[in-house]
Amino acid sequence: MVFEQVAPGSLICEAVVAEACHLVAKEGVARAKVIEFVVNGRLKPVSLSNELDAIKTLLARYAHAPMDFADACVVRLAEMHSETAVCTIDGDFRFFRKNGRDAISLLAPFDS
Repeated sequence: MVFEQVAPGSLICEAVVAEACHLVAKEGVARAKVIEFVVNGRLKPVSLSNELDAIKTLLARYAHAPMDFADACVVRLAEMHSETAVCTIDGDFRFFRKNGRDAISLLAPFDS
């Protein structure tokens, strides 16, 4: 499971928790496994409720791209924590940019 490769204390927001629960269930993994990683401190939940204007701007910028709310939240987290990499299986992150122009560092199966 990809979560087991994530460093303890890695950041996650509520939107990504919801999406991860949905995606792991499609693979036959219990949704509670995602929550277990949060409860055990493997994933550190971050609230983005004060970042809705910035998230709205990202969604508008990528209106013609396959960016959903969770993706915009991840890009916003990457902007706020520029020293970190984004762990993803979503290839669209190769094209999303933080701060309008900067590539996002990725930890991904397609990243070489």
